[in-house]
Amino acid sequence: MSHVSGIMTVADMMQPNDLITHVRRLEALGHQSVWLPDIFGREIYVTAGFILHHTTTIKVASGIAHMYGRDAICSAQAARTLSELSGGRFIQGLGVSNTLASEMRGIAWENPMQKTRQYVNAIRGPLPIHSPAVYPPVPIFIAAHGPKMLAVAGEVADGANTYMQTPEHTSQARRLVGPDKILNVVLPCCLTTDPTIGRAVGRAMVSIYLPLPAYQRQWATQGFSESDWTDGGSDRLVDTYVAWGSVQTIKTRMQEHIDAGADSIIMAAGGSSPENSWDLLEALAPN
Repeated sequence: MSHVSGIMTVADMMQPNDLITHVRRLEALGHQSVWLPDIFGREIYVTAGFILHHTTTIKVASGIAHMYGRDAICSAQAARTLSELSGGRFIQGLGVSNTLASEMRGIAWENPMQKTRQYVNAIRGPLPIHSPAVYPPVPIFIAAHGPKMLAVAGEVADGANTYMQTPEHTSQARRLVGPDKILNVVLPCCLTTDPTIGRAVGRAMVSIYLPLPAYQRQWATQGFSESDWTDGGSDRLVDTYVAWGSVQTIKTRMQEHIDAGADSIIMAAGGSSPENSWDLLEALAPN
């Protein structure tokens, strides 16, 4: 049984036709959802609409849309419209990101927990939005790592997404979000038994996060030091947060998070070649 509920897909790196071919292949394999990062490329909600228009069953998620990029009214309009037009196939992932997201827009950084609570409550509260009048409910997931943000996710949203964390963190996250909320663990994966390839792909997957203070603080609480996140990241850090190895090894890594309290895994599949990634996507597909 596969515990993979979604596939993280960097849509900005694909040409439009290639993106649709990619997602349709995921759909044919039976994957439940595709998650789109918000990385200052294509507008995430427009891209979600494009994919939803060209697919039939797969769900599409903003994973994760920056709160500083759009106010709550704008986000609510986007989510409700996508849900209505797709027959309920849109999932809304939200997060505060980091100070860069606010600074580049000239917006003051706010307390992350307060920002998230107010933002989600506004989306789900009374808003001056007149259309669509009827739309399928949109599930909301909050990107959360620290205990305070995980508690807020459990309070105001349908659940939380964690990223690059240990099973021990997953156990703590389950307690904080509560027993009735959904906990998704986003896990970078690479199908290879060659340590050189696995760690090279792993370093590429974690590289964007190495200089971010929020991740450094989290890693520090899990036994890592500055030497682990400098110079491209240590082997120990890469091996801890990126699941590389055989299909069975990767399944075992996923099962550790499920046993610790996760409901499902959102897989970010990397590889030394596109074919390598598809071998893993096919091996862990429901069909």
